Amino acid sequence: MRTRFAVPLTLALLMTFPALAQRPAGERHDGVQGNQGHIPQAPAHREGHARPEIEHHEDGRINSVPHVNHDRWYGHDRPNDRRYVIPQRFDHGRFEHLGPSYRYHIERFDRDHHRFWFPGGFSFEIAAWDWPLAADWCWDCDGDNFVAYDDPDHPGWYLIYNVHTGAYIHAQYLGS
Repeated sequence: MRTRFAVPLTLALLMTFPALAQRPAGERHDGVQGNQGHIPQAPAHREGHARPEIEHHEDGRINSVPHVNHDRWYGHDRPNDRRYVIPQRFDHGRFEHLGPSYRYHIERFDRDHHRFWFPGGFSFEIAAWDWPLAADWCWDCDGDNFVAYDDPDHPGWYLIYNVHTGAYIHAQYLGS
């Protein structure tokens, strides 16, 4: 009797291992890892002369990569950075479902053109200078892995926050 149940149970367990192996490394059961496991509030607007804040660790290491840790937004480029000037701001309209209340998965991803789509056909293009930060993100993982924020320092741009890594990138909304 025991062997009759042991074989199907063993097969079922073996079939679940590949699915478990595809989760991002270190992922917690609630799917959130970055920023100590919770989604940050939107970043505050900074003055035009503000420099990117760099995170200094106790052991002397520094981290200047754009990320959120303990609800502080690190590595955000200067507000007056010329790369973010857009002649026709919001040319494709505004994306309005922003902040921690809205978590998204990626419905489609175009790696060659650095574009992605949220559910409902809302498309974004990743800033060329931020692509190296986002190239290895798990764009096709299951779950709601991203949060969008209005960039308070660069009008016309959005910040796309990766809940698993705590990192963020800049993207332009292309409409739906």
